[in-house]
Amino acid sequence: MSDSKKVKVLFVCMGNICRSPSAEGVFRNLVMRNGLLDRIEIASAGTHGYHVGSKADPRSHMAAASRGIDLGNHRAQQLKDVHFEDYDYILVMDEANYEEVMRRCPRGAEKKVHYLMDFAPQLGIREVPDPYYGGTDGFEHVLDLIEAASAGLFSELRDRFIDPVDWHPEINV
Repeated sequence: MSDSKKVKVLFVCMGNICRSPSAEGVFRNLVMRNGLLDRIEIASAGTHGYHVGSKADPRSHMAAASRGIDLGNHRAQQLKDVHFEDYDYILVMDEANYEEVMRRCPRGAEKKVHYLMDFAPQLGIREVPDPYYGGTDGFEHVLDLIEAASAGLFSELRDRFIDPVDWHPEINV
């Protein structure tokens, strides 16, 4: 872990306006509902700088909002070298982004990089598809996948790093 108090999680896609901000929002909402925002830090980034400073795609924002998740404060950022040092988990959405993250990854930090969908093995899916060039159904599907993986990720972090006294098991994951 990066420090004794917080587990730091970074979600990564290509442009940081669709999948990774959606994952950041879904996971932040889950962590907040369980009263652990002071123990788990959450952010997102893109492997490419196409949209740096931009808000989340309006379709991502609308799909998330329909599930009670606010992406309004999101501003896209590009993956930086310092992220490999600062974050404990770097979760990528697909193979292309995995390859790009691993290409930039310093020796010794490889164990931090995972596919997000590895935390939802019951679905048998490795990648969160990019909904950017499709219709609104793609954004809903992305959220379905992210919600399943977020539940698995939360369970792992809770079990590995969080003292049971600090979280509220009566709140459903």
